[in-house]
Amino acid sequence: MSKEDTSNANSGKPVKLSHLNQHGEANMVDVTEKAMTSRTATAQGYIKMTAQTLALITTGEHKKGDVFAVARIAGIQAAKKCSDLIPLCHPLMLSKVQVDFEVDQVNNQVKVISLCRLTGQTGVEMEALTAVSVACLTLFDMCKAADPGMEIHGIKVLTKVGGKSGDWHASNENVS
Repeated sequence: MSKEDTSNANSGKPVKLSHLNQHGEANMVDVTEKAMTSRTATAQGYIKMTAQTLALITTGEHKKGDVFAVARIAGIQAAKKCSDLIPLCHPLMLSKVQVDFEVDQVNNQVKVISLCRLTGQTGVEMEALTAVSVACLTLFDMCKAADPGMEIHGIKVLTKVGGKSGDWHASNENVS
C-alpha cells in the first residue's frame, strides 16, 4: 500500500504518513510551528497468568515484594524514556504519568491502564503505550519463575485528547 492509498479507518479520509518524507524515507516530524496545547492519552493492556500467580501478587505473598509498585514505577520511567526507545518520537516534558492496575480474577489477568499528559507540540499516545507495555513486561519479569506461560495482550490507545487533529476515543466494541 502506498502513502497515497492510506486512509483513516475511522473517517475514510486519505491520510499522509507523517514519519515519511516525500521520498518515502524515515523522517522526524518538524513540530516547530505547532501550537503548545494540552494533550492527554490513555492506553491499556493485559497480562494473563495462572490463578496461582495472580493470587501470589494480589495477596502480597510474592517473594519479590510488591510487584504492582515495581511495575508502576517501571511504567512511569518508560513513558519518560519513550524517545530513547522509539527512534522518531520527540523527547517530551511530561507533566503527568499515571499507571494503574485492575485485577480480573474471573479471567486470571491484570489490566494495566496508563494516562500521560503534557502541554506541548505533539501528542503522548506513544508514551501511554510505552508505559503500559513496560508495566506488563515488568509484571512478566517479576513473575516468570512462577509462571513462564504468561501472555501479554490487548495493548492499545483508548483516548487521545487535544492537538490540531482533536479528540479521539476507541469505539466501545474495541474497549474492554
